[in-house]
Amino acid sequence: MALAVVLSRARVGIDALPVSIEVDISNGMPGFSIVGLPETAVKESKDRVRSALQNSRLALPTKRITINLAPAELPKQGSRYDLPIALGILAASAQIPSDELANYEFAGELALSGALRAIDGVLPFALATRKAQRQLVVPPANADEASLPPGSVVLPCDHLLTVCAHLTGHCLIEPHAYQPPLVSETTAVDLSDVVGQTQSKRALEIAAAGGHSVLLSGPPGSGKTMLAKRLPTLLPALTVEQALEVAAVQSNKGHVFVLQHWLQRPLRMPHHTVSMAAMVGGGKPFRPGEISLAHHGILFLDELPEFQRSVLETLREPLESGVVHVSRAQYKVVYPAQFQLIVAMNPCPCGYLTHPQQDCGCLPGQIQRYQHKISQPLLDRVDLWVSVPVAPMSQIISEKTEVGETSTAVRARVWQTRQRQLARQTVINAKLSPKQLPAVCELASDSQRLLNDAMQKMQLSMRGMHRLLRVARTIADMADSEQITSAHLAEALTYRQRDQRGATNRLFG
Repeated sequence: MALAVVLSRARVGIDALPVSIEVDISNGMPGFSIVGLPETAVKESKDRVRSALQNSRLALPTKRITINLAPAELPKQGSRYDLPIALGILAASAQIPSDELANYEFAGELALSGALRAIDGVLPFALATRKAQRQLVVPPANADEASLPPGSVVLPCDHLLTVCAHLTGHCLIEPHAYQPPLVSETTAVDLSDVVGQTQSKRALEIAAAGGHSVLLSGPPGSGKTMLAKRLPTLLPALTVEQALEVAAVQSNKGHVFVLQHWLQRPLRMPHHTVSMAAMVGGGKPFRPGEISLAHHGILFLDELPEFQRSVLETLREPLESGVVHVSRAQYKVVYPAQFQLIVAMNPCPCGYLTHPQQDCGCLPGQIQRYQHKISQPLLDRVDLWVSVPVAPMSQIISEKTEVGETSTAVRARVWQTRQRQLARQTVINAKLSPKQLPAVCELASDSQRLLNDAMQKMQLSMRGMHRLLRVARTIADMADSEQITSAHLAEALTYRQRDQRGATNRLFG
């Protein structure tokens, strides 16, 4: 009887849990069995492994081969276990030495020829292997992604024979050296593209500086979508640790992670027909949803009332906690979801309720039903309510030849404002906890009176007041002020009014 153990990992959410591939070769009726809760793709690996060994001129023992994927209660999915299973058979049959296997972890799909094909979810694998201080053997197509964590030792192998030659010492593989690409300063869109909309652009800068959520409301063609798509250009680049978290989520989408512009913040724009599973995550195997794919980035929901209400309600808990718990009968996965929400909507079904020239043809009942598609608890979690008016034609013509302020200039101010916040409380203002607010959001005496009056007249909830204070703190930071003055609080209050124009009380009911 011969026994060998090869190390690999299972993908569970964005985590990579250790899996030991135990291979036992014993006398008896020839057979090949895999145990340890394997799903279909794992069970089929025995056929791929058999052909890969034979086509690589390696011996497949004509004995009873039993492969245990431990721990047995953890479901095993995908084709990543092909390579470690093949190596376990070779080690158990003394075709390669087994004493060095404990220093490595292996992942890769085998072609019938013995060549290695790429797998998904490699980055979480590489992070866990680095923490365990082992070397990671992967297909060449995964080598760049696996090398992103600083200090990782990645050995790219294109064939089963290449791995065997390294383990036997005949031809050692050089660790993969990779320099991650830097963030590109050039983007297809820029804030200077937006003509007019001075107050809307001011609100966008406040949102970027403090990480606040935004609701843009206005008639069709006023520029809501145009503004929303330019918010990512105002945000600072991701740090390396943040980029690794984002990449770990995106690596689990079901295909090889794309490395281009990996330091840029993600922008996710799901269509309003998106399902609940696509928004929060799920499926079989589990995949992260849109709110997790927007981690450390922007989730933009255009035409907000057209989304299913049940889908929108799933945003409430992640907006507060920054994580999403996806539970099924056999699985429970936690995905990160620290996203910045920006939503856009028309004020009524036809869109012209607040238009200065076009008349609205909607009946009051239609408007009420349209606006009540969005629940009050969800609206209460939005920091900035911004009315986007239609720019007058005279302003469009006069400013058409002038170049407005660029995203680069605004991003520099946003970066400075965020540095003040991080130096003071280690998090941006949108992430301030209720316990931190009294110390960080110190109000002058006149500001306190203004806040008390606003609480009574606007009937703000406690959550609404906290979000108001966070926005006021950001405005004060942009002005480099230690205290929140009445002017800062007054400006923050304008972004809690659901109809800033004051022309009608019909908007939002």
